[in-house]
Amino acid sequence: MRPIPPELLTGPFTRTDARRLGVTSRMLQGKRFTRLHQDVWRATIHVMTEADWVAAARLALPDDAHLTGITRLQRLGLDYGPARPIRFVVDRDHHLALNDVFLHRTKRLPPTDDVGVTVEAAFVAYCARARLIDAINVGDWLLHHHHTTIDAIRTFALSCLWRDGADEAVVLLEHLDGRSRSIKESETRSILRFAGLPAPEVNAAVDVNEQVEVIGDLVYRRWRTVVEYEGSHHQQDRDRYNADLDRYGLMRAAEVRYVQVTKERLARPRTLVGEVYRTLVAGGYDGPPPTFGVRWELLFWGVSVSVGPKRDRTHRSAVS
Repeated sequence: MRPIPPELLTGPFTRTDARRLGVTSRMLQGKRFTRLHQDVWRATIHVMTEADWVAAARLALPDDAHLTGITRLQRLGLDYGPARPIRFVVDRDHHLALNDVFLHRTKRLPPTDDVGVTVEAAFVAYCARARLIDAINVGDWLLHHHHTTIDAIRTFALSCLWRDGADEAVVLLEHLDGRSRSIKESETRSILRFAGLPAPEVNAAVDVNEQVEVIGDLVYRRWRTVVEYEGSHHQQDRDRYNADLDRYGLMRAAEVRYVQVTKERLARPRTLVGEVYRTLVAGGYDGPPPTFGVRWELLFWGVSVSVGPKRDRTHRSAVS
């Protein structure tokens, strides 16, 4: 049995690639190879990565198909959102059915780069079908990691308000904050704000009356209250864990109240909001209590619900 050429052991390849290296169509039918898409294969022993699945889709699609939406944003290192379907876009009427791949069609292709459509275009495409809370999380992440800016998103969206997701992206901008250092921080902030609680400062210094700087995730300075998201890495990294203990000790000594948020608590958002509200009240907050009406529900609906039906829009966002 002929060995598999090394070039075919590192990722997906086309039938043409295989033929060029001496692997016939008959050989591809054997157990040593696995078909991924029409005329796209891999060596069965090769373990596919997400990058490999994107590469396989590229090989199966026409050359003028470009990565878009959440898939394009995930190529930046974003670990959030659905991995399937893998999303591409073309600017013509082209129909092709591939497993776990969605080919969008547009009347005019947005700007592209060597990965796919630009970050701004991909974010607009994502906003067309994302929940509001998810779009805020992703937008914050893009800003924090300097992949784009508020102005860049606004400029692109306003240049093509006919495009799906453009109105949604413009309306969303007021809710973004690139100071959030994690997706979960962004999610916590959104939950508190859409429940009607005051806007916290994001990753701000906390006065603990010591010659050290303590940074809080979400800081309610007026009521000496801090909301902290505790990811699993806070406990797994012992240095980080002990630093957190020191930080909380300084807060207690300075009579700064704090609420610790975990993914389990975040999964019960109303309960979390209630805990933060009670902590604020203990610190002197006398504003309105949280509410869970239409504004709250919008957070968990598509961004497009906030904007309204496309036929009814007056592009009021264009004047902002």
